[in-house]
Amino acid sequence: MTSSSNPAGWSRKTLPWLLLIIVGVLAAALRYGMVEPSAVVQLCENGHAPWWCSTRQAIVVGFLSNGFGIAALIAAALSLLWKQPWAAWLAAAFGAFALEMYCFEAGALALLIGCLRLLRIQAQLLPRLSPAD
Repeated sequence: MTSSSNPAGWSRKTLPWLLLIIVGVLAAALRYGMVEPSAVVQLCENGHAPWWCSTRQAIVVGFLSNGFGIAALIAAALSLLWKQPWAAWLAAAFGAFALEMYCFEAGALALLIGCLRLLRIQAQLLPRLSPAD
């Protein structure tokens, strides 16, 4: 069996992409389950708010101040400087989270940079074929 048909090799290459999907799904669940519902807003504005309302408030402040977008852009810049797979994945993950949390422009740019950087790093790790192959 050659290394190109090794399922473990494929799982190492697909794991970052599957984790990015999980980040996107969790960010969507957070947005549509905790941030947007009017019932949650009313519950958190009540004097007897649950303990997790402070977390919700921090998330709201994060996207109102564009903090998630700024963090995503910083991660994208670092992924271009460090040229490491984890830095590229982090930029893409922050970008996906920022994109879901209303920081569209910065999140989209960071997601694009992170994904392209991760693809390039993975392509550089592929075995080179000789012209005879």
